[in-house]
Amino acid sequence: MTHPPGSLLPSGHVDTFARDHLPPAEAWPGLLLDRPELRYPDTLNCGAELLDATVERFGADRPAFHCPGQPIWNYGELKATVDRIAHVLTDDLGLVPGNRVLLRGPTTPHLAACWLAVMKAGGVAVTVLAQARAGELATMCDIARVRHALCDARSLDDLVKAEVPGLRIVPFGGDGPDDLLRRAATKPPAYEAVRTSADDVALIAFTSGTTGRPKGCMHFHRDVLAIADTFSRHVLRPTPEDVFAGSPPLGFTFGLGGLVIFPLRAGASTLLLEQAGPARLLAAVAEHRVSVLFTAPTAYRAMLADPARSSYDLTSLRRCVSAGENLPAATWHAWHEATGLRVINGIGATELLHIFISAADGAVRPGTTGVPVPGWQARVVDETGSGLPDGEPGLLAVRGPVGCRYLADPRQSEYVRHGWNITGDTYVREPDGYFRYVARADDMIISAGYNIAGPEVEDALLRHPDVAEAAVVGRPDASRGQIAVAYVVLRAGARGDDRGAAALREFVKAELAPYKCPREVVFLDALPRTATGKLQRFRLRAPGPAQGEPGDAEPGTVQ
Repeated sequence: MTHPPGSLLPSGHVDTFARDHLPPAEAWPGLLLDRPELRYPDTLNCGAELLDATVERFGADRPAFHCPGQPIWNYGELKATVDRIAHVLTDDLGLVPGNRVLLRGPTTPHLAACWLAVMKAGGVAVTVLAQARAGELATMCDIARVRHALCDARSLDDLVKAEVPGLRIVPFGGDGPDDLLRRAATKPPAYEAVRTSADDVALIAFTSGTTGRPKGCMHFHRDVLAIADTFSRHVLRPTPEDVFAGSPPLGFTFGLGGLVIFPLRAGASTLLLEQAGPARLLAAVAEHRVSVLFTAPTAYRAMLADPARSSYDLTSLRRCVSAGENLPAATWHAWHEATGLRVINGIGATELLHIFISAADGAVRPGTTGVPVPGWQARVVDETGSGLPDGEPGLLAVRGPVGCRYLADPRQSEYVRHGWNITGDTYVREPDGYFRYVARADDMIISAGYNIAGPEVEDALLRHPDVAEAAVVGRPDASRGQIAVAYVVLRAGARGDDRGAAALREFVKAELAPYKCPREVVFLDALPRTATGKLQRFRLRAPGPAQGEPGDAEPGTVQ
């Protein structure tokens, strides 16, 4: 049974910007909220539920956060830190419920504590990557009307360069007199959480649009708990003794869910790693006895190829989760053969907060994503929204307790159609009910779990004075799933060689987050176009010279 959006509960926000800019009710997808575990009270603060209620259930002395080289934080210490930061937000910085607060920095206990403090204070967290550049930060702050920012002292430069009007930036982890943690040390260790509504916006997570302009995905306090009470509760099934770890940063909802929300909801602990490359993950699992691991297929392949893997004791692992890109059956079988563990594959989306199709243990079918997570429904449809028969590829349509709600964005009507969320993926539903990934249905490039919008990279390239035209597409890659490849037409006199390609790549790295930088630059005399001038991206994706003639394409430097 689906629940139409209907009227919203009375808000606990003073600043009503987020609620005022929700899509109209008729543009929402249908919501599934009938399961007993999804029937939340009208007044709900997810920060208090994840922290205060967990302390009441499991006690304050249990470990909460591990960080290499630092003492373990127990739940009591975490709660005191969070509550002191919440006091700074409201007492010193003048935060009122509903204000947006940008959070930026590497994955650390203090960043996670800031997120929890914003929740308890009734703010709206705007989570961004530490890699984001000034222009990207300025755009997101403008879209969400951000006026407060809590930023790791080591990640200040680009945020300052963004020159966001009226933005108050408070660093943490530095040695300045106004440092957030220095201020927090003087505050009381107890804070009564703001009585927010279950459907007050708690989080705005930005995702790349295929046009290059980011989309702000708004999620409620009940949504934050719903992902823990569906995927984590029914598929992952964590215990209070589990130690979580993984590579996705907290600026991604994959990381926020897997490394903060899920362990706190279960009374478990999490290892927060600033550097979480494959080699570091192997060492961390062995050293900290990690039992639940979150990362992308790229990392599982890299760990399998690491010649030192056999020297690490991985016997503590009992759950391995893969998402962010498709998990090939060969990677699943290789990991299973090496470790005896059945990887839990899954597909999620920032629009839906976390994983909605998956399978675990004996229900795993390598080569498929899985079945709808309890609390979710999925089907395969055509462009009109009509269901397709099993075995026929079409668009993946999903609905559940969380749905897409873009922040004042006309692309809401593209993602939500006929009451369903259309994820942009092409899938096949097998006769036994399992869903098998085919391809992306749009121009999004997914590389090592990161979403890269080709037009955004093209815009950056076109800002270089040597570039006349540019097109960026994804190319299949054995280790990363896809890589971004830039096809460039230069202005007269510019260098079309390896040095020129390297210069363009460095230029893009200075303009955008480094993961968006094309891994290859190919110089062309002209981009392939139709007689009416439309770019033929399919010709750029096809193997062989993009212009159809031998020797037309001259590869640039490959990293």
